[in-house]
Amino acid sequence: MAQLQIKLVKSTIAGTPNQKKTAIALGLTKLQKTVVKTDTPTIRGMINVINHLVEVKEL
Repeated sequence: MAQLQIKLVKSTIAGTPNQKKTAIALGLTKLQKTVVKTDTPTIRGMINVINHLVEVKEL
């Protein structure tokens, strides 16, 4: 399966509680942190919730 590289580029401080919990669930706890996740519909949905805070690259 395809992999996604997700990087947190903006802070979640001013975000809603739902956005903060989504970032933590993806493993994005600090700015500029990068995680690699499998490309699934669940992960894509989580990215859509915080798409203005992250950069996504397909590997």
